[in-house]
Amino acid sequence: MLITRLLDKMTLAAAVLLLLLTLVSNSRADRDFDVRHHLSTVTRYSVVKDIVDNSFQPTDIPVGCTLIYWELSARHGTRSPTKKRMRELEKLASHIKELLKDDKEKNLSLQKVPAWLLKWESPWKGKLRGGELDTKGEEELYQLGIRVRERFPDLFNEEYHPDVYPIKTTQVPQASASAVAFGMGLFSCNGSLGLARHRAFAVTSESRASDITLRFFDCCQTYKDFRKSHEPAVDKLKEPIIAEITSALAKRYRFNFTRQDISSLWFLCKQDVGFVMWQETTLLDITDQACSLFSPTEVALLEWTDDLEVFMLKGYGKSLNYQMGVPLLKDVIQSMDQAIKAKEDNQAPGSYEKARLRFAHAETVVPFSCLLGLFLEGSDFQRIQKEEPLDFPPKPPKSRSWRGSIVAPFAGNNMLVLYSCPANSSSKYFVLALHNEHPIAMPGCGGTDFCPFEVFKESIVSPHLKHDYNTLCQVNLDQPKQKPETSKLLKLFRWLFSFGNDDLPSDRVEL
Repeated sequence: MLITRLLDKMTLAAAVLLLLLTLVSNSRADRDFDVRHHLSTVTRYSVVKDIVDNSFQPTDIPVGCTLIYWELSARHGTRSPTKKRMRELEKLASHIKELLKDDKEKNLSLQKVPAWLLKWESPWKGKLRGGELDTKGEEELYQLGIRVRERFPDLFNEEYHPDVYPIKTTQVPQASASAVAFGMGLFSCNGSLGLARHRAFAVTSESRASDITLRFFDCCQTYKDFRKSHEPAVDKLKEPIIAEITSALAKRYRFNFTRQDISSLWFLCKQDVGFVMWQETTLLDITDQACSLFSPTEVALLEWTDDLEVFMLKGYGKSLNYQMGVPLLKDVIQSMDQAIKAKEDNQAPGSYEKARLRFAHAETVVPFSCLLGLFLEGSDFQRIQKEEPLDFPPKPPKSRSWRGSIVAPFAGNNMLVLYSCPANSSSKYFVLALHNEHPIAMPGCGGTDFCPFEVFKESIVSPHLKHDYNTLCQVNLDQPKQKPETSKLLKLFRWLFSFGNDDLPSDRVEL
């Protein structure tokens, strides 16, 4: 009997000790949790650019290999919220005020409500414009340009010419501003302008209406129809998690949050971390307001819902998402073929292109990463080659390769570096793949980052080239044709020739 009691006490003590150790472990894990790493595609580049897969061993570039060409496809840097999002935050502020007023009138306690929320106003209240590249975004691209120049000095040692180093961007301000910031870093100290010795450089873009290389998503009616029809289904998948977190926060803070409030507060959290304010001459990131409302587990789940949306509407969730990016892939391969021809023809330096730099959007970078077969699990590469649907990214706490914060953070980028390796017996040219400046495995090339150019073309590129953009993106011919809008030019002609004929209806012309 005594031994039994002793064993019971020892068992109880062990259970208590295990519980304490679990609590301590969880507490330490919560303290070590950095919300800045879990903001999906709203993540700052500096926070995640050096997060790499430690299990992957990068290739040592063989002695004798020389860099002959370099491709960059980058997303714009950190930007301010769009006008739509700013209005959403103003509505959030108004609704919180209504809830606070209602609770006060009912004499309900507000002790559990965070103090900052009691007087919160949107930092963008009254702002009329949004979406522009902010100072952090400028710095991200400027520093990236400097690092690229320092990493590949032999590539940028020639006198600048726009035909040698073309810089392409979309006709969207945050993308073109990112291109300028990058160029200022890349070509700094190489000119004669000002104390920093900057130099002028060209940045070109296609019309938004016809840019199928960098804004293929905006020119593809099939994709726009798909996205419009599937966004409600994505929201439906996210709904249970939003509902669960809404209920948890309502109980935790004894405040009648709605699901829309939680969605807006999560967006505010992502902006709080990215929003920089001036206080006592120091730039501070706000991480103890909206983000502090959520537990690490809740943040991980909200991050997953964002990643799921990116996966389904921009990534591997639908083959159309990346197949429409084939014009960009074709352009990359053609540029590399031309670089090889210039090398083999011994063309004079300065007479051929050495690098092509492109600045666009997450909707560009994500599909291009998919075309390269990056961030896949297990046998997924073979499945996308067969155009089979992939499983959703695993839900937390399971680990996953598909994370928006890594795939396409602000200023996220893919680099393809072409090397000439004349001493190699199997292939004279190789492609090195870099994502966010770090070597990355290409499943289509046996999991290496350094792929023979012919293998790269045959295994990774060629399977996608069977898709024609015009065929893929044409409007469904079975749908009834809409009556075309009268062009402004035709309206102008009608207006010009309608003088003295007041019986004709007139259209206002806005030039």
